[in-house]
Amino acid sequence: MSEAAFFDLDKTVIAKSSTLAFGGHLYRAGMFGRRTLLRAAVGQLMYLLFGADDETLDKAREAMLSLTKGWDRAEVERIVEEALEEVVAPLVYAEALFLIDEHLRAGRRVFIVSASPEEVVRPLAHYIGVRDVIATRAKVDEHGKYTGEVEFSAHGPGKAAAVAAKAAADGISLADSYAYSDSLTDLPLLELVGHPHAINPEKDLRAIAEERGWPILEFRRRVTLAKRLTRPVPLISGATVAAVIGAGIAWALMRRRRRGA
Repeated sequence: MSEAAFFDLDKTVIAKSSTLAFGGHLYRAGMFGRRTLLRAAVGQLMYLLFGADDETLDKAREAMLSLTKGWDRAEVERIVEEALEEVVAPLVYAEALFLIDEHLRAGRRVFIVSASPEEVVRPLAHYIGVRDVIATRAKVDEHGKYTGEVEFSAHGPGKAAAVAAKAAADGISLADSYAYSDSLTDLPLLELVGHPHAINPEKDLRAIAEERGWPILEFRRRVTLAKRLTRPVPLISGATVAAVIGAGIAWALMRRRRRGA
């Protein structure tokens, strides 16, 4: 059987909510008004400071579904694609890129698994060199418009169930696989694999990881392109330097791989 590595997206691979990161571009495209954009900004601040529990995420999902009802999916995909480099490039953690490349070079499949919409997650994952994605899917009508309903929610137990189903279908050994997340809502996913890792964990997940002896990693370095690594940086540990340099190499390899795809 094969092995895989499953990465949560928000605050694990990138430094903020992937959905909210595109808020400004959706606003400029006329998808919603200034008040909605302001609420999104406040919500992002609360998310960064305090994390998000199940109730908060449920409310956010319901609000997003209500907001997007009637939007054209193809138009959303176009906006995301056009804004991808500008929005995502400053948010990617160098340490995440390094780990992703390490798993790929070890012959493992790498998945981005996120409760964010597939229209955001898939192009973002491809941008950093990851082809396999599990993400939330919204229902659309016969005209390609969002109905305001969810077809599949990749959140909490739903995410873990989707990973388990994918592993069974593709012959992936979960006992030999890895998972990375910052959130307690991903505990079912972390418990599913043999090598769970807590990344920038919120308080409750940190406590569980410490109790169970799971590795706890702190991702702090953001990297856009290799040229960003040439800027002077404060004195940091040798391990961090190695991670950043490795991320630059990984980035170049991923860019080359994507161009050749």
